[in-house]
Amino acid sequence: MKLAVGLSLAIPAILLAGASKAADAPAVATSIKPIHSLVSAIMQGVGTPELIVDGAASPHTYNLKPSDASALQSAKVIFWVGPGLEAFLEKPLESLGSGASIAELEDAPGLVKLKFREGGAFEPHDDGETGHEHEEAGHDHDAHAEGDHDHGEFDTHLWLDPMNAKAMAAEITTTLVAADPANALTYQANAKALDEKIDALDKEITGIVAPVKDKPFIVFHDAYQYFEHRYAVRVAGSITVSPENMPGAERVSEIHKKVADLGATCVFAEPQFEPRLVNVVLEGTDAKAGVLDPEAATLEAGPDLYFTLMRGIANSMKDCLSRES
Repeated sequence: MKLAVGLSLAIPAILLAGASKAADAPAVATSIKPIHSLVSAIMQGVGTPELIVDGAASPHTYNLKPSDASALQSAKVIFWVGPGLEAFLEKPLESLGSGASIAELEDAPGLVKLKFREGGAFEPHDDGETGHEHEEAGHDHDAHAEGDHDHGEFDTHLWLDPMNAKAMAAEITTTLVAADPANALTYQANAKALDEKIDALDKEITGIVAPVKDKPFIVFHDAYQYFEHRYAVRVAGSITVSPENMPGAERVSEIHKKVADLGATCVFAEPQFEPRLVNVVLEGTDAKAGVLDPEAATLEAGPDLYFTLMRGIANSMKDCLSRES
């Protein structure tokens, strides 16, 4: 009888201890799934961050909902890439996020930043075709890095280079430790584990794309520079530079010619955007259709999403580019 009473008292105590720990966790909001994934991994054991751009939505076309405004207003810490990607957040953060510590991750120390490219068929560069120098994975990123913060001058899909993900994770950890020093040891231990996991992912992806990295392909919009730069895959052009601005007939014709002239093996659509344009570009060519998901529209949010996202891109490239004509 005494044992039963002891257990009945112990169980509520355990539950209260768990509730106390959750209550102590700072309210954290994140903008997009890849950033949410990194923050979730570092916060494991402490709390779960809120996600603003959920489901299949894209930050390029997103409209803030009342529930999002509430999450921003109650947050003590907010993580986003910056106005170059999540323009819809710029003004709300000035008002709703005024009481929060806001980390603009495009300013994280150690990031590689690549300038936007112009035109659907990328302008000729050193190799005369693809708009960048082909280099082996693991090359010196500094040759292309933009060190200064300059909104609108660089491609904001920064997470598609795992080394950038590591730099952002370091900034996330620094911000969380400053906001919540009581849980600093947990954040730092999680960050160390995440860092090692990203290094292993980087090696894995290098192996996945190695057999097909010299085959040219076309993407829906120019979101893959960082992946391209890291792994030396051969992106020949994009159907549109920015998905909120649909291309005209001249652009589509230009890309169609590029596919035919280069013998591009694949044209990749994206799950959030109109696939009809991809079909127009493919018409009359031997290229195959594939799908890439750079913003994780089809993936479930959580700490493992970043790894699923990156492996998915690598495997989609390999699968499509390996197909026989």
